[in-house]
Amino acid sequence: MDWSLWLDHDENVLWEGRPAPRCFTFRHWQKSLFGGVILLVALWWQWAGIGLVGEQRQWWWAVVPLPFVALGLWLSVGRLAVARLEWERVFYALTDQRLLVQCGVWRARLIALPCEQLSYARLTPLGEQLGHLYVEAGTRRLTLSCLEHPDKLYRCVEARINANRQQSEPGEGLSGEK
Repeated sequence: MDWSLWLDHDENVLWEGRPAPRCFTFRHWQKSLFGGVILLVALWWQWAGIGLVGEQRQWWWAVVPLPFVALGLWLSVGRLAVARLEWERVFYALTDQRLLVQCGVWRARLIALPCEQLSYARLTPLGEQLGHLYVEAGTRRLTLSCLEHPDKLYRCVEARINANRQQSEPGEGLSGEK
């Protein structure tokens, strides 16, 4: 990934990465299962409605379930397809000034959190070398999903958070007492 489009002239990339493709695509698999259940029920309703149209000659029996079929399709397969398309454009970077996320399905957009505002980070492991990194910077919150080998980024972010805490508490001594 060429970050030169997004970087300031004096900014240096310290770490860069991207999400694992299968993890990123299937990160909401529970919603897809729920969507599959909705789709099955809606398809049965659609099939029964078409049967009623043949018997009672009332067309609306076949039309009413269509929004539910569409919803079931979106939740079961549509979200997975869009997530796979989005993966092509998702990149993460930590610079000496900002935490950057490039994302977007149809066009690239940039989410940038200034490093001096980083206040909290939590690493949620998904496996031995895979995890989600949740960060807070002021009132903004961001999750970097499905990072491969997230430890290095987590250590860098934690070091920056600790440096921010020390800068905000200048009267504190080495022992932590004021």
